Amino acid sequence: MEYAAAKSTMCRQCGSHFAPSAPKQEVRLRPREERVEASTASTDVSLRHKLEGLWGKHHNSEIECFECKAKHEVSSAAASSFCPKCSTHVDLRNYKITTSFSRSIKTQGEVHVTPKGDLSSTNVTCRAALIEGKMRGNMNCVGTVTINFVGKIPGRVTGEHVLVERKSDVHFFRRVRVKSIEIRGRMTGEIIAEGTVVIHRNALLDGNVTAKSISVEKGGIFMGQLIIGTSGLEQAELLPETSASPAVAATSDKDEVAPGAVPHPLPAT
Repeated sequence: MEYAAAKSTMCRQCGSHFAPSAPKQEVRLRPREERVEASTASTDVSLRHKLEGLWGKHHNSEIECFECKAKHEVSSAAASSFCPKCSTHVDLRNYKITTSFSRSIKTQGEVHVTPKGDLSSTNVTCRAALIEGKMRGNMNCVGTVTINFVGKIPGRVTGEHVLVERKSDVHFFRRVRVKSIEIRGRMTGEIIAEGTVVIHRNALLDGNVTAKSISVEKGGIFMGQLIIGTSGLEQAELLPETSASPAVAATSDKDEVAPGAVPHPLPAT
C-alpha cells in the first residue's frame, strides 16, 4: 500500500525504486432513460419520507372544551385553539414546573412537576399530570394523574384516574376524588372513587375508602374503613336502624361527605 499522490516509492523487499501507478476505476454511464427513472424514484422516496415524518410528528387529537364540553380535533403542533361551539379559548401547551410556580393553569396539555418544582397554584386544570415534586394547590385532571413522589401533598387532587407509582410514599391531606385509582407504592389518605380501587402486590393503602369496588392483590395491604357499593344505596342498607338517624343528624359538613357514603362507615372485615 502506498500514498495515492506518491511519484515514486521503494520496494520493501529488494530496495529498488519505482513509480507507482494506481489503476483508475472505469466510469460507466447509464443510459439517459435509466438516469431519469432513478432520479424520479429517489425523489418519490424522499418526498414520501418527508410526508411520513411530518405525519408522525404532527397528528390530530380530540380535545374537550372546559366550558361547554364540546369535542373537536386539533393538531398536535398547535399551542392553542378556539372551541367551535362557544368560541372559548383553549390552551394546548404543556407546562413543566421546575421552580416555584403560583399562577393558575387551565390547559388541555400536560403538567409536569419536576422533583425541584413547587406548584402552589390555587387552581390547576389539565389533561394529564405527572407529580414528582411539591404540590400545595388544587389539581383537577380530566385524564391520568401519575404520582411519583415521597412526601406530603396538602392540595386537593381530583381526576379521571390516579396512579401511585411503585417508589412513591405519599400522604394526602385532603380527600382524593377520582373515577379509579391504582396504587403500586405506599399511600396514606382518604379515597372517594366512582369506580375501582386497585392495590397491587407489595403496595400499601392506609386510609378510608368509598368506592364501587376494590381489588387487593396478594401481598398488598389495606388499613382503614371501607364502604363498597353505589351512590344509590340507602342509609338503612349500610348501617343498623338504631344508628342510622343519629349519624345523619350529626353530619353538618356537606363538602367532607361523599355522595352516597355514610359519615361513620363500618370497619372492613
